Amino acid sequence: MSERSFKDRATGAIMGAFIGDAMALGPHWYYDLAELHRDYGEWIRDYTDPRPGRYHDGLKAGQHSQAGFILELMLRSLVACGDYDEADFCRRMDEDLFPLLDGTPVSGPGNYTSQSIREAWRRRVEQKLPWGQTGGHADTTEAIERTLALAVRFATDPARLAASIAANTVLTQADDTVVSMTVAFGAVLGMLVQGHRLDSHLSGKLMQQVKRGDLPFHAVTRANLQPPRPGDPDPPRAGRFASPDALLTPSYMAMAAADPKLRIEPAWKVSIVYGMPCAIYHQLPAAYYLAARFHDDFEPALLHAVNGGGQNQARAILTGALTGAQTGLSGIPRRFLDGLEDSQALVQLAEALAVAADSSGADGAI
Repeated sequence: MSERSFKDRATGAIMGAFIGDAMALGPHWYYDLAELHRDYGEWIRDYTDPRPGRYHDGLKAGQHSQAGFILELMLRSLVACGDYDEADFCRRMDEDLFPLLDGTPVSGPGNYTSQSIREAWRRRVEQKLPWGQTGGHADTTEAIERTLALAVRFATDPARLAASIAANTVLTQADDTVVSMTVAFGAVLGMLVQGHRLDSHLSGKLMQQVKRGDLPFHAVTRANLQPPRPGDPDPPRAGRFASPDALLTPSYMAMAAADPKLRIEPAWKVSIVYGMPCAIYHQLPAAYYLAARFHDDFEPALLHAVNGGGQNQARAILTGALTGAQTGLSGIPRRFLDGLEDSQALVQLAEALAVAADSSGADGAI
C-alpha cells in the first residue's frame, strides 16, 4: 500500500489526466511514426504546439483538448454539488459545451469533437431528445476521460463508483462492452487512489468486490478463477456486465510489465503491440502496461504514452491518471505543472474533489 496521503494520490490522478491531455495536444494522431519524428524529433519530452493544418491547429502548448474541457466540466460539477448530480452535469454540457459545437469533427473546444460527443450533440440539439436517449455506439474512451473524476470522488465506495460511472457513460456511449470496460477502469483507478498498487494482485482484490456485490460484474468462478464445481449454485446476483474480464486485464498487463523475459523495448512500442487506434480495447492494455511498469515514476510513463503515436492523447490521459494516482501529485515533475495552462486553478479543483472523497470514507495515508 502507498504511504502517500489519500489527497496526494487523488489530486495526482486528476492532474495526471490533465497533463496527459495537454502533453499530446501537438503530436496527436500521428499514425506514421516517421512523420511524427520529422515534425517533433525522436523524443517528445514537453508540451508542444500543434502543427498548422493538423488536429488542434491554433491551440498552444499546454492547453486542453476537448477531452480536458469536458473533464473540467465534470470536476466543477462534482465540486460545486459535493456529489455526482447528473442533472447538473447535463446542464453544463447543454450550456457550456453544446453551443460551441456544430456537429462536425473539426469544431468546438480543442478544435476537434469526438464521435461520441458529436452523436450526443445531434440527438440532444438537432433531434431534441432527452438525456438518457443520447448515447451512441462509439467504442472509444471518451467516457473514461471524464468519469475518471467520478472514480476519484467515489474511490472508497466501489458500488457508488460503478453506478455513477455506468450512468454517466451511457449518456454518450450505450454499448454494454464499452460501459463495462469504462466501469472497470474506474474501479482500478479507485483502488490506486486508495493506495493499492497496479500489480498482479489487483484484479484479485477487484474480484472480491464482485463477490461481495459491490461491482456489477457476473462471475461464477471460485477462488483464483477456478471453474465452478458440479452442483455449485448460480451466483446470488447476476451482474449487469456479462463477465469480469475487464477487471482481469490490469493484472495481466502488470504481470507482463514485471516479467524480465517479456519486455517491450522501448516502452513506447506498447502502442504497436496493443494497437495505435482509438478503440477502448487498444487503449486500455497499453495504459495499464505503462502505469504498471512505471508505477513510481510519472515522467517515463507519460512520455512513453505520448511518443507511441496514434491515439496518444487518450493513452496519455489514461496513463497519466493511473500513474498520477500511484505517484501522487508530489511525484509529478514540477515542469509538467508549470507548463499546463490554468494549472493552479485545476490543482485547487482537484484538491477540493480529493477532500470531498476523503471525507466520504478514506483514512488518509494507508
